Amino acid sequence: MIAAYGERIMSSLTNSIDMAELSLTGGLARLMAQKPVETRDLDAAALFTLDAVANAVAGQSTAQGGIIGKWAEGRAMDAGRRAFVMGALTHILEVDDLHKASVVHPGCVVVPAAWAMAESSGARGPRFLKAVLWGFEAATRVGMAVGPAHYRIWHNTATCGPYGSAAAAGSLLGLDEAQMVDALGNAGTQSAGLWEFMATGAMTKHLHAGRGAEAGVVAAELAKLGFTGPPEILEGPRGFFAAACPDVDPGAVLADPEHRWQVHETSIKPWPSCRHTHPIIDAAQRLRTQISSVEAIKSVTVETYQAALNLCDNQSPEAEYAAKFSLQHTVAAALSDDQVTFASFDEGARARLAPLRAKVTVKFSEALEAAYPGRWGGAVSVTLNDGATLREARPDALGDPEAPLSREQLIAKAQDLLSFGGMPEPEGLIDAILALPEGGALPALPL
Repeated sequence: MIAAYGERIMSSLTNSIDMAELSLTGGLARLMAQKPVETRDLDAAALFTLDAVANAVAGQSTAQGGIIGKWAEGRAMDAGRRAFVMGALTHILEVDDLHKASVVHPGCVVVPAAWAMAESSGARGPRFLKAVLWGFEAATRVGMAVGPAHYRIWHNTATCGPYGSAAAAGSLLGLDEAQMVDALGNAGTQSAGLWEFMATGAMTKHLHAGRGAEAGVVAAELAKLGFTGPPEILEGPRGFFAAACPDVDPGAVLADPEHRWQVHETSIKPWPSCRHTHPIIDAAQRLRTQISSVEAIKSVTVETYQAALNLCDNQSPEAEYAAKFSLQHTVAAALSDDQVTFASFDEGARARLAPLRAKVTVKFSEALEAAYPGRWGGAVSVTLNDGATLREARPDALGDPEAPLSREQLIAKAQDLLSFGGMPEPEGLIDAILALPEGGALPALPL
């Protein structure tokens, strides 16, 4: 059985990067080190850093953030603990970035790890941003390999994120190739994070991001001191893929090494809900302009792909977080209200939208399934009381590389998040982060 698994791994690598003498993590370390960094890459990394930092600041103004802050009070904040707190805060409001092909939220694990390490080392703009690029690359390349079956049980951000945080921290520590392999190996052995929290809407998902960020920092720091890790943590017969990935595609880790940095393939979310709900929010908001009132709606049908149904088919969410993972609730909010905001998921909104939510049916679409995960699409059909039917489809979610938000929209989003987090004049922080490509120092954060 082990021999057959090994043959499957090697066969899948035939058309990948020519690094036959290396393990997958060795190949990944070399791929990142050999990949050129251009100005546009640094600019993109700065925008994604801004998005993550704004999410972290805003996360403090939540009940979950308050608990994390209380836990952190009086504790020594080394780089690992700092990354944990910042990572957990970044992933609370469900409006942080997402890399769709890997279904990983890289920013909430990579940026906190890089930021914490840069704070402790004094690293400035371009060096910090290069670490962010490396982190996004590692987390998402591993994520693209794990296969769809992994996502049904495991939270990809939690399981693949440690590879990204280790790469980012290792970059700032100046790890050589062998040390980076050690860091990735020991980060990967800490991979964990299960979807069971969805049953009750528990706060566990934020822990996933925090621990993912912290795990990589600790692994990189240990590697710098000579602490070894398993080089075949991914493809080994008792490694990550064998343990948790029934339909793994190992070749994806090193495939197409000359492709642009994966940060450019990452989406930024415009709405504070699960990314799977975003194409239908976009479609429903367009339909809302064509409908006289929600009272005119007889029924609503949502078409989507299986992963969205697995995670977000919830007719009666009983908690705020559950509502963010409800196709029925998010489409009702988008059809009813001018904007989908943080307030769209609170107790009052859930009660107000319950009658419309009850009219929503969700169904599987073969076409959308065939396009996923390359494209995260959706469609909404509304049947009115007079018998008329209106339909809007979106092949991509707003904020995807195929339907990007403008730079101005990204900055406006950051301003809103920072204001929500209690910063009355956020422009200084925004300007400082966007100046990092020119060599600026990391600004102080209100965290």
